[in-house]
Amino acid sequence: MPDYRRLMVPGGIYFLTVVTKNRFPYFQNSGACEILKQSWLKTMKEMPFHNLASVLLPDHFHCLWILPPGDTKFSKRIGRIKSRFTIAWLRQDGFESVVSESNSKHGNRGIWQRRFWEHLIRDEKDLESHFDYIHYNPVKHGYVSRSIDWKYSTFMNYVESGHYDSTWGTTVPESIRHLDVE
Repeated sequence: MPDYRRLMVPGGIYFLTVVTKNRFPYFQNSGACEILKQSWLKTMKEMPFHNLASVLLPDHFHCLWILPPGDTKFSKRIGRIKSRFTIAWLRQDGFESVVSESNSKHGNRGIWQRRFWEHLIRDEKDLESHFDYIHYNPVKHGYVSRSIDWKYSTFMNYVESGHYDSTWGTTVPESIRHLDVE
């Protein structure tokens, strides 16, 4: 079995990608979106972090988190969000993919991919690239033609604060052309 190693920097800024099992579009369902939001907020209250930017698409989400000083537990937070969502979703008669015997033995359900992607932000340029990537993602995947038209994103917050113009995100930003992110 591969030996996965994550770069743990206390108080670091991390870009995270979490994907549903078999890329099933659970989050086309507004009830699923609400359950994920509540799972996220409960986890944030229990284990604080600052969500700098995020986007939720039908089959995955991306986020940029700033961890508290001395804290490296982004993986535990993701695990709690996924677990809380799974429990609440299944309680509300939500469905899941078939789970192999091996995955079942390890306590995995058929909603999330087992692992997730993380990237430690290295500098301001890296931060801005991933920040833009998150906000351009709904356009990249063809869900909308303008970033401002996607409801499940922090983009509008940054338009209101003046970081982005409302017309930003209609073409691929130069800042993300070099990124190799799914």
